[in-house]
Amino acid sequence: MERLIIKGGNHLTGEVDCSGAKNAGLPILASTILLDGSAFIGNLPHLQDITTKLELLNSMGSAINFHEDGFIEIDSSNIVVPEARYELVKTMRASILVMGPLVAKYGKAKISQPGGCDIGTRPIDFHLAGLEQMGAEITSDSKYIYLKAKKLTPIDFEFPKVSVTGTENLMMAATLIDGVTVLRNCAKEPEVLELANYLNSCGAKIEGAGESNITITGVKSLKADRWNVLFDRIEAGTYLVAGAITNGHVKVNKINPSTINIISEKLVQMGVKVNIDKDSVEVDATSSDLKAQDIFTEPFPGFPTDMQAQFMTLNTIAAGNCTIEETVFENRFQHVSQLRKMGADIVLNKNKASVTGVSNLVGANVSASDLRASASLVLAGLVGKNKTQIDDIYHIDRGYECIEEKLNKLGAEIIREPVVY
Repeated sequence: MERLIIKGGNHLTGEVDCSGAKNAGLPILASTILLDGSAFIGNLPHLQDITTKLELLNSMGSAINFHEDGFIEIDSSNIVVPEARYELVKTMRASILVMGPLVAKYGKAKISQPGGCDIGTRPIDFHLAGLEQMGAEITSDSKYIYLKAKKLTPIDFEFPKVSVTGTENLMMAATLIDGVTVLRNCAKEPEVLELANYLNSCGAKIEGAGESNITITGVKSLKADRWNVLFDRIEAGTYLVAGAITNGHVKVNKINPSTINIISEKLVQMGVKVNIDKDSVEVDATSSDLKAQDIFTEPFPGFPTDMQAQFMTLNTIAAGNCTIEETVFENRFQHVSQLRKMGADIVLNKNKASVTGVSNLVGANVSASDLRASASLVLAGLVGKNKTQIDDIYHIDRGYECIEEKLNKLGAEIIREPVVY
């Protein structure tokens, strides 16, 4: 176990490079199950979730090799155990993404009930309903979901509610089904488009990814390709907020600005100067007086739920008051109690939080409850008077590569230390 100790009060200045997107890398790794031959995937971030997904693939029979050029070679063409074991799935919800590829390629799958961050109920009913409509026979018990299919058939399926992993799972399964599958009310996230682009580079025929309706014309086989994963828009947004909250001047490189337009717009509304270039976004808050702004989370291209906690922290020291409404997950305000320990003025009412800005936050001993909550506490620590201690930081290591190193490069003072009992 480790913790972070943060000395607050420093203005962050400088440039930071974005890492590869975990939420793009995980489905792409799962998709290698569909391929014939070795895939070479680059720009994968060094994160616990990526490591877990590689361990999962390896446990099923995938051959994995690490190359000096940074690419990871995955040959999943000879899966011998189509099973996602509990000890791996319990830590990461994205493990469920192997379900569609396994059924499509090998005709069966045994998947442990999914885990991940405790941010609310995230049922996989949509995944199962779509696969069942494709022809999979599905049974379950308290620990596992069992799927088998002699042959999958194309479907016309509308998601009752937008689901990123649901869209990805059914899209992957459909790539090897003879005929045309239409998926409606799909997630439009850049990571969904990235997965489709990768599969198309391998020979798939997917049209409409990034829009509401996706059409997949099945092919007989997919051949592996080299691919660099796109950069992480949530990491980029987090570092931009770090610059804003410290009245700093921070430039985030290696990011497609169009994927974070709504984040940039919200920062401008709060009084931060934002400069957008071809592959970078820069914030200058050195002379800014932050103004509170309402936040309403929704699927892409709306405001991302994965940035809700970070902007809540930013609003805690902004002038005025605002309402933050969480519409994607029902249990994503667990950071509120920890921010209150640091002096934040936040009142909760179901899925809404009323935030009134205070003059300053004060360092305290706090605990991370999930991935993005942990990022919000790091941001609070950057401006908190005195020192802030954040425990349970294994959450942050699931989604941020070398976060203290990157922030220290910008002028923060953060120490990672082991917890001694």
